[in-house]
Amino acid sequence: MVIETNITKMFGIKHPIINAPMGPFLCNEVAVAVSEAGGLGVVSHSAGLESMKIIMDSGGDLAKLMAEVGKREYMKENLEYIVEHTDKPFGFNLRTSRNELDAIQLARKLPKVIMENPKLKEQVVYAVTSAGSASVLPKSKSFQKLREVSNIKHFHVAPALWLADKCVTAGVDGLCCTGGEGGGHQSFEKVSTIVLLQQVREKYPDLPLIACGGFANGYGVAAALAMGAGAVAMGTRFIASENSEFHQNYKDVIPPAKAGDTRLVTGMLGPIRLWKNKFALSKELLKSKDEMIGMEQARTPQEMFEEIKHYMAVLEGDVENSAVLLGQSAGIINSLESAEDLITKLVKDAETHLRNASANIK
Repeated sequence: MVIETNITKMFGIKHPIINAPMGPFLCNEVAVAVSEAGGLGVVSHSAGLESMKIIMDSGGDLAKLMAEVGKREYMKENLEYIVEHTDKPFGFNLRTSRNELDAIQLARKLPKVIMENPKLKEQVVYAVTSAGSASVLPKSKSFQKLREVSNIKHFHVAPALWLADKCVTAGVDGLCCTGGEGGGHQSFEKVSTIVLLQQVREKYPDLPLIACGGFANGYGVAAALAMGAGAVAMGTRFIASENSEFHQNYKDVIPPAKAGDTRLVTGMLGPIRLWKNKFALSKELLKSKDEMIGMEQARTPQEMFEEIKHYMAVLEGDVENSAVLLGQSAGIINSLESAEDLITKLVKDAETHLRNASANIK
């Protein structure tokens, strides 16, 4: 049996399973594994360890950091790595926050990179923007051209209904509805995925949706599909996989973790859900976007540099003094498995649960 949805048909994939992009961390290996297993692999907006080297070498000099970032073509390298290792469809993430030094530049450059490479042009079917404006990519003339000559679709991460409205106005092809129980970047609204999906589906009944935040097993996949999502994206579940590039110390945090072992704090781009370690417990959560903007305006380049170091430290295995991004779904995950085995089990169990639910209709 195969679960066929509007998303699987849109992207030409076998299973409605997607790995959430988990920048600033590298996701190339897990993206390849997910695509090879029939899902949709997604490349994160990340230079991995190379970004750490650039940051450390800058010594907190923002101008030097921006210059070095501008020289790097790490996202081009990430995309080229994927097509060298799979012939299946995949996507990429671009964080469009006002704090991202290279967001606008990448929105102009990446579509050109894709159009110049026939394999990329064929295989890159999904562009998901997040943590900022949904209009950055559609405003790019090169992306407008890419849309004309390829099958790429643009989705944006929407953590609240009013943000979904802005995405629709920006002309997205679909939404990734991400609730507050998910790991990583969040919104001040703190709306759960199950409520958000209902809100968005009622207001936009025909818009393609991907559900994200709090999913880690077949029950969750079945529930999301039953509520009108065409696929489920998972971050924490794929961090805890044998294929991910994450440090083993990071992966080992997850199986023994409970659902209550995370907390929302103020991060680099806004609220962020982290594992409760020494670093997370030292942070607080600002109450509004206005407070966040005020903090950003008062923050010095050196303070930003020191904050970034905590996000990079986890790459070297420091899980106590670093930002360990983790969702509440950690409380569902009990083991580390391959992406192929995960997807097989997720889909098989979801089929069973959907079948059982449909049997209740007489």
